[in-house]
Amino acid sequence: MSEDGCRIDVWLWRARLFKTRSLAAEVVESGRLRLLRDGRESRPDKPARPVKPGDVLTFAFSGRLTVVRIEALGDRRGPAPEARSLYAILDED
Repeated sequence: MSEDGCRIDVWLWRARLFKTRSLAAEVVESGRLRLLRDGRESRPDKPARPVKPGDVLTFAFSGRLTVVRIEALGDRRGPAPEARSLYAILDED
């Protein structure tokens, strides 16, 4: 993937929002994730769909709705503090 995009399943795994990449891919394929980019909402249907900084993802996580804005793509699945720097949690209120 290019410098300005990353596979959605890889990003979710790098950001440590899902324990495994296959679990992240399953959530994407099941349609339980929404992507907001440039004011347009979509439901990515394939784990290979790219995400970019500034995109907003909404999905159910641990029994509650989670909304995050992608701040950076990251180069690896690093330690938790590094993973938390990849996104900002947004409030649904």
